[in-house]
Amino acid sequence: MSDEKPPQLVDYFVVAGLTDTSRPLEEENQQHRLARPSEPITDVAVIIRSQGEEVPHGFTCIETTTSGHPVDLNAGLLNNPQMFICYKRGRDKPPLIELGVHYEGKDRPKPGYKILDTTPYSRSANLNSGGPGHQRTFLTYRRAAEPHGHNTLGVTDICLVMPSKGESTPHTFCRVDKNLNTSMWGPAVFLCYKIAMAKANTLVYEAGLLGRYPEQDSESFPLPESVPVFCLPMGATIESWPADTKYPLPVFSTFVLTGASGDKVYGAAIQFHEAFPRERLSEKQSLRLGLLSVVDRRPVAGRSLQTRKSICVLSHWPFFDVFRKFLMFIYRYSISGPHVLPLETHISHFMHNVPFPSPQRPRILVQMSPYDNLLLCRPVSSPLPLSGASFLTLLQNLGPDNAVALLVAVLTEQKLLIHSLRPDVLTSVGEALVAMIFPLRWQCPYIPLCPLALADVLCAPVPFIVGIHSSYFDLYEPPRDVIFVDLDTNTIFQSEERKLLSPRSLPRRPCKVLLASLHNLSQQLDEMYSGPGEEASLELLLSDAEAARGRRAQLELEARAAFLRFMACVLRGYRSFLRPIAPAPAPAGRDAGSLFALQGFLKSRERAYHRFYGQLLRTQLFTQFIEDCSFASDRDPCLEFFDTCVDKVQAELEKPEDAPLMELDDPRGGEHTVFITPPEQPAGPDGAELPARYRYDGFPTLRPELLEPPRDPLVAQLCQARSSAPSSPAPRRTKQEMKVAQRVAQKYSSVPDMWAKCLLGHCYGLWFLYLPTHVRAAPAKLRALQLAYEVLRKMEAHKVVLPDEVCYRILMQLCGQYGEPVLSVRVLLEMKRAGIVPNTITYGYYNKAVLESKWPAGTQGGRLRWAKLRNVVLGAAQFRQPLRQRERRAAAAAPPAPAPLPPRLRGPPGSADGSLSDVSFATDESDRADEGPAGNTPRRGLAAKLQQLLSPGKRPPLRPAASTELPAGPRDAATCPRRGSEQRDGEPPPRRSPAETLLRPRERPESTASESSVSLGSELDLSDTSVGSAGVPKSSEPPADGAAGQEPPAVEVLLSSCSRCQGCGALVYDEEVMAGWTSDDSNLNTTCPFCGRSFVPFLSIEIQDFQLPPSSAEDDSLPPPAAQGPVLSDRRRCLALDEAEPELCNGYPDAAVPRRSERVAFAYLSPLVLRKELESLVENEGGEFLAQPELVDSHPIIYWNLVWYFQRLGLPSNLPRLLLGSQHVAPTPQAQPPDSPCVRIRLLWDVLAPEPDSCPPLHVLWRLHSNVPTRLRSWRPHGHHPFSLAFMEAVLNHVGLNDVHKAITLFLETLAAPGAPRHLQRSIYREILFLMLAALGRDHTDIAAFDKKYKSAYNKLAGSLGKEELRRRRVQPPSSKAIDCRKSFGATLEC
Repeated sequence: MSDEKPPQLVDYFVVAGLTDTSRPLEEENQQHRLARPSEPITDVAVIIRSQGEEVPHGFTCIETTTSGHPVDLNAGLLNNPQMFICYKRGRDKPPLIELGVHYEGKDRPKPGYKILDTTPYSRSANLNSGGPGHQRTFLTYRRAAEPHGHNTLGVTDICLVMPSKGESTPHTFCRVDKNLNTSMWGPAVFLCYKIAMAKANTLVYEAGLLGRYPEQDSESFPLPESVPVFCLPMGATIESWPADTKYPLPVFSTFVLTGASGDKVYGAAIQFHEAFPRERLSEKQSLRLGLLSVVDRRPVAGRSLQTRKSICVLSHWPFFDVFRKFLMFIYRYSISGPHVLPLETHISHFMHNVPFPSPQRPRILVQMSPYDNLLLCRPVSSPLPLSGASFLTLLQNLGPDNAVALLVAVLTEQKLLIHSLRPDVLTSVGEALVAMIFPLRWQCPYIPLCPLALADVLCAPVPFIVGIHSSYFDLYEPPRDVIFVDLDTNTIFQSEERKLLSPRSLPRRPCKVLLASLHNLSQQLDEMYSGPGEEASLELLLSDAEAARGRRAQLELEARAAFLRFMACVLRGYRSFLRPIAPAPAPAGRDAGSLFALQGFLKSRERAYHRFYGQLLRTQLFTQFIEDCSFASDRDPCLEFFDTCVDKVQAELEKPEDAPLMELDDPRGGEHTVFITPPEQPAGPDGAELPARYRYDGFPTLRPELLEPPRDPLVAQLCQARSSAPSSPAPRRTKQEMKVAQRVAQKYSSVPDMWAKCLLGHCYGLWFLYLPTHVRAAPAKLRALQLAYEVLRKMEAHKVVLPDEVCYRILMQLCGQYGEPVLSVRVLLEMKRAGIVPNTITYGYYNKAVLESKWPAGTQGGRLRWAKLRNVVLGAAQFRQPLRQRERRAAAAAPPAPAPLPPRLRGPPGSADGSLSDVSFATDESDRADEGPAGNTPRRGLAAKLQQLLSPGKRPPLRPAASTELPAGPRDAATCPRRGSEQRDGEPPPRRSPAETLLRPRERPESTASESSVSLGSELDLSDTSVGSAGVPKSSEPPADGAAGQEPPAVEVLLSSCSRCQGCGALVYDEEVMAGWTSDDSNLNTTCPFCGRSFVPFLSIEIQDFQLPPSSAEDDSLPPPAAQGPVLSDRRRCLALDEAEPELCNGYPDAAVPRRSERVAFAYLSPLVLRKELESLVENEGGEFLAQPELVDSHPIIYWNLVWYFQRLGLPSNLPRLLLGSQHVAPTPQAQPPDSPCVRIRLLWDVLAPEPDSCPPLHVLWRLHSNVPTRLRSWRPHGHHPFSLAFMEAVLNHVGLNDVHKAITLFLETLAAPGAPRHLQRSIYREILFLMLAALGRDHTDIAAFDKKYKSAYNKLAGSLGKEELRRRRVQPPSSKAIDCRKSFGATLEC
């Protein structure tokens, strides 16, 4: 049967204290015991009556022992000095907290103790002054520190005992085991004292319920009515203190409630004091508290009034340390402030949002505030019953011998009363007493922390285990037949009516092994808590504390295993004496006698231990154990485990077995930790933070309207399971972070350069949301994490505006998930270096990553050796570079040998010889910058250059190049051999002209063929100064996917964000779309820069599938492949032709014909909108969904936008490969390996397909006139448009002469001619820019310089025509926001 409800960590939160219906407890208690001492002992003295010394004023002299014998300390001496001990009570100074006896010359003075060496009359206070040969003996005492609280523990009573007279230490007294009479004569005298809390002016009432949450009872576990009295076991008090008294620290206590079915409910509570109003007191109460004078009933000044309260949590799980931290946080929250969130929010948040640890989420890290967190670990997976026992606490407070004595008492079902002044110890020891007898279960009353209101249980005629505060004995006379266990003095008191069996009655060998194990554990505890020296560093202390926690857990396991072995030896062979039940059992068939052969089992044991076994077999413990073994019960797994332990032990051995009985896996060593964030702080209507307005004078009454209602348990379980998935780092932002991001975007939307960086920051945020999926699929996890770290550093270097800390947070979580704590620390340092202070959530993820990961070893020898080897290899490579350069120079100077070109660089079929003419090689920009101004690059006159430039139809026919050998380096570019008619020996370099200002310095075209044959369809790399170019390999261009080589890719995808405005019909390009987006993360619209209307931009996609076999239907619908010519204006790619598989710059192989083509379009989303949608998708579907092909078909908008942005920024991802499993692509043939298909992504600047009846753009017409293949094949060079070749040459001529305004004027005049279109789809700026790129090439065009020239020309024309007219005629340049978007994202697009 499976549980329908998930385990709940906390069931109830309770506030207990004084209510109007609370009944007083003091008056009833006074009939049992006389008035307790109202004041502690503050001084002790020794007087010598034979010297005439009298008892000092205010002192009390101890003249007799507890049984009435005189206590003259030197009664056996001939010269009896008649020495006596006196003490004084009061509150004028801190009380005494410890007494002792000091032997001079034998003992060292203890730190903090004071030796009483003189009497009040300045005589020697030597208690043994019989002569020079006697041991000098003095009293010592230790006083409480200043300032002391009102409830400070202190010595409240002193007595002397003589063991020779049959006297023993009184109950609850501590005995100093040093004889006060060290002489040869006289009886031995011992000093005893009692430590208690002497309270004056205190009223005690029964505690009541002040508040609870939830207010409705649970069906499975209603709130018990007795919970308030367990929260305040000594009652709710009203106390009168001096005005300057310091508040005591809160007292933590635990208790256990046992239901009728035996289920345990654990409670954890803290008790504290707070002010109480005098108005609520009656005159009688004021008199008893000393607030009114007895004679004239006047108020007494200088007094404060306090009451004691308690807050408590109830749970079925004994996570006492976790509950203590939570309750202390709630208490500190109530006494500090003001706060933005009410106290009720933290209470309901902890109860509803903190899941119970499970195998899937064994560790729960709860961040309650920036400075308070707690770690909740799943209980150790063990067949043993869950318990709040602490065997080490039992050993520390009682020792091994007393622990074994208590084991005998529990096994024989005695009445045990455990008492201590420390209520938090009682439950741990009580749980240990009932856990040490496993597999037996205690069946009698069990109250580890009993309130005063329930103290009548001590008079019950049945066995019990009860724990109570030691102040009980100040109010009650204890029963006679009870065994008292004092945890403060490590003593066990037995009455004459109830004597324990001696431990010798236990089986000898098992008991001997148990005692030896407990002594060994006790010795290890003493060594572990001896403490480091004063010179220990903080780092050593922290490491020692962590090691001590682990060591303590191990010792706890060993202690439990020691008791388990003893019980296995005691009950060894019990199963052979179980009797099967008859088919028709008698009414007494469930009796132990009919189920178990009691006498046979007893006879199988040694006769010396029959007394012990006889009592054990008659207990309810053993009877219930036999029933559990005979009938099916929920304890079957526990009993099966015990049977395996019985088979392992060898009772005749006098040492433990080598094989451990308990082999448990600690779940805290797992890697999966769920991080619970603190409650979100609300924000005002405008997004501003609300003022802190919650301040409390005392612990408040819980307000139901501020408490969150409980969620459905099944829904809560599903949410927790999703958040705890190891692959999901809970990347969703909190509501507060979303509002902050909204405010940042709204602020920067009006700042052009910051808006672009803000969009860029959200784009990087998208990639980091996808990062867990990418890392999971990456073969090298560490390399993927380091790549993400490098992306972070690039973002910081380029001052990208990050709206939140999710990027850092996700990377920290992944570092913890994959065991890279060092990288997590580096991420935190990068945050601090960037000036970002991690918030509570991010810091919590950092703690989690460091906590759950295994740190690398301290030795770095292997890493250093690899670093040395790397340096040697790099040095050798540096020495080889000059040799390579020399070889390249020699090869360039020698006549090149003919070499065939790759197929993709051969001429078109119509070419006579297929040769390359006028091929010129340019150098890389970075290397070109090193070229000096005095370079001897040949130049021609401007007229000849422009004539050749503007006459594409007169170019020489193309023929294959003589060689594809490249120049050796950038400085050798001027000496490489020239071919064609443009090279003339001895021609002087031409003078500079204004046209050269539009060309990059030292990048002038050296051949008209390379300048005029540029296709704007080539892959233009415009990301030289781009922030988006982060130096990361592109996702769709891995070596297997991106290299075209001789074989085309399996699938090629063309994407374009160029969208048509529905209002004016103008084409709006990518940077203009970005500039028109708003800061609203729910708005899909952008603004048209020409008409100002809002419209939804679209992402156009064309999917070309090369995998299907040829089909006649499909082939007929596609145009035949165009003849290809070499396009070599992108000179960097030309330089790399011999180093990689060649690819034409326009990206069209001559034989690569897609067998299937499909065009789709989806909304182009702003990064702000896309991030919100992606977060919702991850939350609902999980992070694993991003790696499934269903993403393409079920969420195409999110998928294609992610592909666009990741490709735009060059960020790695596996999203393109998901396309192979979608409905857009045919399935891969079975003959091909699964990793063979590749997908290539190409981002386009212009439209994918022309509009019907639209005017062709100038860059397409230029290519058509130049006989350069173009992707847009439906247009013809001579159509119904006024743009002739002469017109384009004139425009380029004006631009080349820096007369951009003349080019614009020529454009406007041409459009005004009859028959010309009224408006162009593209703006005049876009037409001229694309025409320049087509004619000159990207490497020879400075777009930034052109923008300045165009803007200057626009301003010049605006003075005559007006800006509105220019805008109407689409002359206006892009806005500064659009230009900044293009610079930030990098125009890595092609047309």
